[in-house]
Amino acid sequence: MENNQNFQQRFQPGFNGAQDGALYFEVTYLDTDCGRIRSESFDDAAAADRFASRCVAGEDGWAVIDAIPAKERRAAA
Repeated sequence: MENNQNFQQRFQPGFNGAQDGALYFEVTYLDTDCGRIRSESFDDAAAADRFASRCVAGEDGWAVIDAIPAKERRAAA
């Protein structure tokens, strides 16, 4: 069974900068060195997919990629 679900097929290259950075990608993964669940954030889907692929290299490794909408922030007056 393949650990990597090929995230890039679900998010096309043009989707990376959806609406001028309206999304970021968070990878939640098992750090097999210490046995803890950790997360990392990325600006584009390709970087998140590469990182997730490295995390699932071992037999027990796993990773989940979530596309998260960035919150709009109000400019200071």
